[in-house]
Amino acid sequence: MKLALLAVVIALPLAAQTAGKVEVFSASNIKTQLTSMAPKAMATGGSTATVGEYPSHLIMFSQRTANGGGEVHQHRTDIMIVQQGTATLVTGGTLIDPHTESEGELRGTGIKDGQSQTITVGDIVQVPAGTPHQLQVAAGMTYSAVVIKVKE
Repeated sequence: MKLALLAVVIALPLAAQTAGKVEVFSASNIKTQLTSMAPKAMATGGSTATVGEYPSHLIMFSQRTANGGGEVHQHRTDIMIVQQGTATLVTGGTLIDPHTESEGELRGTGIKDGQSQTITVGDIVQVPAGTPHQLQVAAGMTYSAVVIKVKE
């Protein structure tokens, strides 16, 4: 069911595009990329890598070893496919100490009055544009995901 939902979410914007180059991100390549990101994630609490940028979306890998800050993407929906570990996803509520990071990107130190849920390997998460969200990662845990950012 989750994979079917992901296929529909990705296929809709892609169907409107003209034919382009087909790209396959194999499971072994994803694992290799996430492994190479581990030293930075361990040192700083997080690491990201953009692996494809397209007219309607971009594809990133994300790895966290510590809590991220609160964030709101005003023009992008996040779709996360959890590859490794477990995290607490806090959504809704309001950003604490918000500031503009870049055009359409707000950041804060956390989220106040949000709702928490646990996400783990195999879960697919959609965070609509404009929704405050934060990933919290327990000490000693590594969380990794493929993230698709769909332009609104």
